[in-house]
Amino acid sequence: MSFKTKTMRSVLLFAFLLFVGSISAQTVQVNVKDAQGEPVIGASVVEKDTKNGGITDFDGNFTIKLTAGKPVVISYIGMKTKTVETKGKTSLSVTLEDDNTQLQEVVAIGYGTVKKKDLTGAVATVNSEALTAVPVANASEAITGRLAGVQVTTTEGSPDAEVSIRVRGGGSITQSNEPLYIVDGFPVDNISNIASSDIEDITVLKDASSTAIYGSRGANGVILVTTKSGKAGKPKVSYNVYYSWKKMAKTYDVLSSGDYAKWQYEYDMLKNGNAKKYESKFGNFQDMDLYNSVATNDWQDLTFGRTGHTFNHDLSISGGTDNMTYVFSYAHMNDKAIMEMSSFKRDNFSLKLNT
Repeated sequence: MSFKTKTMRSVLLFAFLLFVGSISAQTVQVNVKDAQGEPVIGASVVEKDTKNGGITDFDGNFTIKLTAGKPVVISYIGMKTKTVETKGKTSLSVTLEDDNTQLQEVVAIGYGTVKKKDLTGAVATVNSEALTAVPVANASEAITGRLAGVQVTTTEGSPDAEVSIRVRGGGSITQSNEPLYIVDGFPVDNISNIASSDIEDITVLKDASSTAIYGSRGANGVILVTTKSGKAGKPKVSYNVYYSWKKMAKTYDVLSSGDYAKWQYEYDMLKNGNAKKYESKFGNFQDMDLYNSVATNDWQDLTFGRTGHTFNHDLSISGGTDNMTYVFSYAHMNDKAIMEMSSFKRDNFSLKLNT
């Protein structure tokens, strides 16, 4: 092979490598702005399906080397992520839009609403999914342990017992420490008679800036309850049912009749130094063995020994048009407690019409 031929092959191979390199590599200048035309500083610019990328500078610019033809993914916190094609381009100008599902989320405050990004007060919220996951007789019980700074306690053990709610603890010794309850914009005494399945969300306002709109009534915090509303569209039917059993998990060991009589004898001897009181109630000590055959009453079992159950079911029908929406709901609760003569039944009917 002649030197001329070798030289020609080398030149062709070099040209081919340059051509392949120009196809496989691409440099793109990216400029990122927001909806107002301001540069987005620190936006992420990454080649799709790779880790190749970086962030924009103070002018919203970043230069990236790509595999030829591959798109870039541009993202920034609080803005919608964009995937942009780069084939045949050396520069890109990209405008990112605000993510409405985050920064534009609406929170009910007082008699109106405010965007989440503009909210400065301390607010905690429980949504309907969390409420329906805990089938309880009282909607207040469903928020137990779910809101920071909110204490929920039951006044007694019956299924329909009143529930006490404290926001940031109790601030008064002589006056009421109950928070202000607002249901769909109307102040109420409590939320015990509202079915959990009818509630869209529960929001707790905890600090002065959030509760200032209610004046002194909001000094102990404000609990805002929003009930479910119908949505425009075809009628929607929803049915939920829940059933459970409950029984006392553990009991204390108790004395038998014979052991109880012996304990009473020892107690009388230690307290009085004689058995006169014992004999007046239990008879002669020599006849103590008679108590071994006496039936024993276990008051734990007699009071809390039955098997309880809870049966909840609710039905809702919702729908409407652009001019009118409706939602009708029925909720039934039957709570048989483990304590004898302690049960609770409730039926809720609700109709909400917006026009």
